[in-house]
Order: sequence, then structure tokens, then C-alpha cells
Amino acid sequence: MDIDLRFEPVTANRWDDFERLFGPRGAFYDCWCVALRLPHAVRTKMGPGERKSHMQGRIAVGPPPGILAYADDEPVAWVQVGSRHDVPQFNSPRTVSRPVEERDAHDPSFWAVSCFFLKSDLRGQGLSHRLLAGAIDHARRHGARYLEGCPIDHVKQSRSVTLCTGSTAIFDAAGFETVARRKDGRPLMRLDLRS
Repeated sequence: MDIDLRFEPVTANRWDDFERLFGPRGAFYDCWCVALRLPHAVRTKMGPGERKSHMQGRIAVGPPPGILAYADDEPVAWVQVGSRHDVPQFNSPRTVSRPVEERDAHDPSFWAVSCFFLKSDLRGQGLSHRLLAGAIDHARRHGARYLEGCPIDHVKQSRSVTLCTGSTAIFDAAGFETVARRKDGRPLMRLDLRS
């Protein structure tokens, strides 16, 4: 299926679209895409409404924490992409996604693409490649030098929820290179946007 996608930064005036895409369950199990923004101990004490409010507040203050993909003016996908420092848990020393150098977590030119969410009826159709391409374009246009991700090598099925971080195959196809491997099956990958 060939679907025309248009990408737009998630700003306060697009909150209704973000909310509609995420639905009543906040995308994955009431997450509202705060998993990499808040420590586990904080996040798990919050109710779904609090997580939703946190993300709404984050979007309201800007800069955009990601992009929405639209098909025929309908929001169909979200990609969390922005400066590494905007997703503190992506930088935690205990995670496989932690930066190669500690200073990279604070360098505004180091960006992370850390979460993908696609409407369930569109999963398994290869659209993840296009979502990653949209994230790359967004990062490049906003001055990022490097874009990093920490995808998953293998999953049992292409529609798995665990693919919210993306699959290694789509990062490979986009030209990312592995810069660290702290856990089997979870490479930290980087794309140099200056080339």
C-alpha cells in the first residue's frame, strides 16, 4: 500500500491531533511517551491522566519533542525525535542507550530518535523506514549534527509493541552505524548528518 505521508512538528496547536492518534490508552499502555522523559520510580507512581498532562505541558513549552505523520490530514504516526538532553532516561548511565561520551548528552547537536508509534492498522507495511526518514530530515533541518537511536535487532513479529524503539534493519537501511553495543540485540547507532 502506497500512502502519502506529510510530517509536521508537534506543537501546542497540534495537541488535539497527538491526543487523537494516541487514543484513550495513550499509545502503549498509557505511556503517553513519557518513558524516556521521567525516571521509572516517578513515572510508575503517576496515573494515565498525569502522564498525559505531563506530555501536554512538554509540548506546550516547546521546542517540539517530535513529529507527527499525516495521511490525508489524519494523524497516523508519531516519532519522538529531538536533542538527547530532552529525553533524560535515554542518557541514564544504567541504559543501553546512554551516550558514548557523557558530554554528548548535553551537546545540543546530538539528537535522539527514541520512539515510534504507528496506528495499528498500518503496522507491518514497511512505513517505519519512511518515519525514520522523516525524523532524519527534521533533525537535519533543525541543526543536529548527529542522530542516534537504540533499536532492537530481532523481534518475533513486525507488529510487536517492543518495536517502539525501531528495528535495527531500518536504521541500517538509513545509513546508521553501530557505535556501542552494551547488550546483545540492542546496538546504539549513529548517523552523521553533516555528510
